[in-house]
Amino acid sequence: MLETPLAIIAEITHRCPLHCAYCSNPLQMASPASELSTRDWEAVFEQSAELGVLHVHLSGGEPLAREDLTQLVNSAHSCGLYTNLITSGIGLSAQRLEVLVKAGLDHIQLSFQDSREDNANWIAGARAHARKLEIAPLIRKSGLAFTVNMVVHRQNLSSLDEMIALAESLMPERLEIAHVQYYGWAWKNLDALLPTREQVLTSLETIAAAQKRLAGKMRIDAVVPDYYARFPKACMGGWGRRQLLIDPAGRTLPCHAATVIPGLCFENVREPLWSGFGRSPRAFRNFAVRTGCRNLVEVAIAVRTTSAVAAVRPS
Repeated sequence: MLETPLAIIAEITHRCPLHCAYCSNPLQMASPASELSTRDWEAVFEQSAELGVLHVHLSGGEPLAREDLTQLVNSAHSCGLYTNLITSGIGLSAQRLEVLVKAGLDHIQLSFQDSREDNANWIAGARAHARKLEIAPLIRKSGLAFTVNMVVHRQNLSSLDEMIALAESLMPERLEIAHVQYYGWAWKNLDALLPTREQVLTSLETIAAAQKRLAGKMRIDAVVPDYYARFPKACMGGWGRRQLLIDPAGRTLPCHAATVIPGLCFENVREPLWSGFGRSPRAFRNFAVRTGCRNLVEVAIAVRTTSAVAAVRPS
């Protein structure tokens, strides 16, 4: 029996008020003029729901930069999709949060760069930490499901205990601790971000202890790195198996880094040939030739892995 990807990552914009050096966005980001229209995204949500997708992650960039975000949330909700807003919190007010909740938003994932304000602002390239702390109680009071996300790397792993304590004080249901994955800007800034083997092992011990201590109070999920492992882990749980990504300009991708693979040209949802995720676009047919798969969903199941500071991201 074929498995349907559980979620769509809707990168609705690459615009963002932050300038994080570890950002997974490509070095050549989509311009605002190239972004999909409201109706384009509505069509994506409709076809995703028809396929059997359950969940949409509204991501970016900073999705709050889209003036039509409320309409997009409402559209996804109307299609029966569970809606998750992945945000820095910059641009989120009490009034806008209330409107998003009424539109059908189910969940917010709020990102933090560190527990210490000076280092968090330095990593983000903006004075954003204090604003995040103001936003978190509003989310907690809204009744939405609430996740705190901590992205960890060489520059903040020394304060991981403090970061977990900060998350605990904000009272989310879930904490995600995500080691940086090295593509996009993170790959460009590898030398400044890649932790040592000892840092990684210590972080895993810290996370395990916190999971045990906070069991039943706050769920802690960790995106375990593989840069010191013998073999690479499956990209995003298996290429396209659990999630598919639509970038701001409309390209259909099985993972964030797919565009760096030479020789692949991904279909765009604006193109007449694109008729939903259930059909096999050209880029995925290249994989189908090798795997014997007949459509995108089969390819998503068959293909499990992909291979995966010097520079500073410009403002």
